[in-house]
Amino acid sequence: MPFDPATLVYDDRGLIPCIAQDSESGEVLMMAWMNAEAVARTLETGRVTYWSRSQQAFWIKGESSGHTQKLVDLRVDCDRDCLLARVSQTGPACHTNRRSCFYTSVTGPEERVLMDPMTR
Repeated sequence: MPFDPATLVYDDRGLIPCIAQDSESGEVLMMAWMNAEAVARTLETGRVTYWSRSQQAFWIKGESSGHTQKLVDLRVDCDRDCLLARVSQTGPACHTNRRSCFYTSVTGPEERVLMDPMTR
């Protein structure tokens, strides 16, 4: 059946969260926002495209850094209000130059950094 981005459930700003996951390792890399046009562009080009809330503009992951995300599979959750982009990631996914944005662990009152930035 054909997919229509309009069938997704967006918030009051027209956005839906999208979690990026490494398609091979299963590692969760990052979370960013998409609108219907970003979803459509991602599916059309195979290059993961997000919506920047601060810049009010589309951004193609890796367009300026070279740390690209090639779409392998886009999945929709059961409520249709969250996306999972399974990707082939080149380089770090996080703007801090770490493999994943989820590099801080909180256990009880303690916070611990799990990974250092990647070297170039």
